[in-house]
Amino acid sequence: MPIKLIPPRPGKTPFWAGRGKHLGRYVDRSTKAVEKRLAAKIIRQWERDIERGEFATAGEPTFASAVVGYLNGGGDPRPTGKLLEYFKTTPLRQIERVAIDTCALALFPTQSPATRSREVYTPVSAILKSVGGEFDFKIRRPKGSRGKVITDWLWPEQAFRLFETAGALDAEFGIFCHFLCYTGCRISEALRLTCNDFRLSEAFAFVRTSKNGDPRPVFLPPVLVAQMANHPRGLDRGTQRVFRFHQGGSLRYLLQASCMIACGLPKPKRVKAGKTPPKPKYELDFVTFHTFCHTYGTWMRRYAGRDTKGLVGTGRWKSEQSASRYAHVVPGEDAMQAVLLPAVSVKTARN
Repeated sequence: MPIKLIPPRPGKTPFWAGRGKHLGRYVDRSTKAVEKRLAAKIIRQWERDIERGEFATAGEPTFASAVVGYLNGGGDPRPTGKLLEYFKTTPLRQIERVAIDTCALALFPTQSPATRSREVYTPVSAILKSVGGEFDFKIRRPKGSRGKVITDWLWPEQAFRLFETAGALDAEFGIFCHFLCYTGCRISEALRLTCNDFRLSEAFAFVRTSKNGDPRPVFLPPVLVAQMANHPRGLDRGTQRVFRFHQGGSLRYLLQASCMIACGLPKPKRVKAGKTPPKPKYELDFVTFHTFCHTYGTWMRRYAGRDTKGLVGTGRWKSEQSASRYAHVVPGEDAMQAVLLPAVSVKTARN
């Protein structure tokens, strides 16, 4: 029998209901509509959902209900809007790999695989894991989802020039650049540090929450202890932040200006927010704040002799896979056997 409208029951419910079968699927539920005309439209929508195989039975978990549970558990609300608009009340049993791939291409047709991974695959995985059980499965991410791995780093003479010009522009900014380079801290971690997190007498700082979610003890080498001791506002300020900066255009401008002056170029002009001036090509035009993190890893590998396990042991990297990117900065023992290759002797030119 088709799905029929069932009128409200006086004194019990003001809503119309739908009861019956469509394509063998039995339905008996409230439409949550008090108007007959709207209730009829809802029943027609149920029938279309049944025909597409998208109709959820009463009490069956849907994407919408999973999002609610995810957010109630403290999940990140930012990426859920577009996903909820796309999946709506699709039953979770239909959220499988093909459906997720289709969603990613529909919502971000021209964006990179890394963007699709960040905006679709990662949040959908988190939402499904919040439900658990049979819906918690490993999601296959698209090729290239990790983006381009950039490991640009500074040679010591480049870093020293940059430190000098940064300190000349702003003394506290110069110390900030030293701190990033000699600890490997991410910019967000460094900007959250308070004066109470430092013990210069013990060459120690404490990152309470790292990107990995774990606390991290930070060793301060002597050169950094000396820099921090000369902080223009001191470190006896209790719970105040160590560095006064905030992420944004002003901080990026200080870095760009420091790099350009270090390369013998004039200080760049400030521009209005939202406008991006053409960036000239110069020796240090590749430098970002994350370059200091890569410089720390490279220097620890080249000059401190730490292997991949040693880098993980610093606490800066959580796994050998993430720390292995610095293996290429030091030739291996096998590669150094090239000294044994035959070669024609070359006479050294004399002045």
